[in-house]
Amino acid sequence: MVTSKYKIATFCIALSISSMAFQGCDSLTKTQKGAGIGAAAGGVLGAIIGNKAGNTAVGAILGAAAGGVAGGFIGKRMDKQAAEIQNAIPNAEVVRQGEGIIVKFDSGILFDFDSANLKGPAKDNVKSLAASLEKYPDTEIKVIGHTDNKGTEAYNMGLSERRAAAVKAFAVTQGVPASRLTTIGKGFSEPIADNATDAGRAANRRVEVVIVANDQLKQQAAQQAKN
Repeated sequence: MVTSKYKIATFCIALSISSMAFQGCDSLTKTQKGAGIGAAAGGVLGAIIGNKAGNTAVGAILGAAAGGVAGGFIGKRMDKQAAEIQNAIPNAEVVRQGEGIIVKFDSGILFDFDSANLKGPAKDNVKSLAASLEKYPDTEIKVIGHTDNKGTEAYNMGLSERRAAAVKAFAVTQGVPASRLTTIGKGFSEPIADNATDAGRAANRRVEVVIVANDQLKQQAAQQAKN
């Protein structure tokens, strides 16, 4: 049955990339899709996420993938956490793919213009996210800051780094161990929309929080796969 799910998931994902209609794929859960995504399917995952997240976020999910039955076990855990995060933070975009979760905030939700200080309502968002991260301690988190292309490359890189650091710092005050959190600033090097338009630039100003399994969860998943 596992082999069958692998083939079905991989086939359906491939069809979605080529924009072919295949109704049977709609019945697959993301857990089943997760079971079908391994290291060999890295390009598939990137194509699925498309313009929802940058390459660094996609790479973090791919780099943490266990694949196979173990990946399906991890995917089930991620399904549950992703649903809880979306309910708790409705103004964030939760992208659930493969064996990971990307929680994406438009920078305007978190920060004022040209600022790396979290706004009051933004702290409530990060507090809710931190509560989920504490509830699921067997994960690692990357906080990735992005900007649009207005201004110099050096300035935007620094701003993206400061914003990612601000999200991490506040999450730590809410009880998330600093050792679980890594920050990355990408400046305007990973746009997900056209920087030639106001709407595109707004989409590019964002913070992505990537949640993936840590070694302990991977070991647990591998043990489950043997049973």
